[in-house]
Amino acid sequence: MYGWIWRHLPGNVWVRALISLVLALAVVYVLFQYVFPWAEPLLPFNDVTVDGAGVAR
Repeated sequence: MYGWIWRHLPGNVWVRALISLVLALAVVYVLFQYVFPWAEPLLPFNDVTVDGAGVAR
């Protein structure tokens, strides 16, 4: 997949590297701004099963 993307980018090696970096940053931005906030309520990370029983005081 990455080879296919690299072959289809225009320009020489430096231009392709810059375009690849911009594309990677765009993917990270979309993930953090849209995908992760949408998926957060669906994930079980806030399902805590510790109830405090057995805590020595």
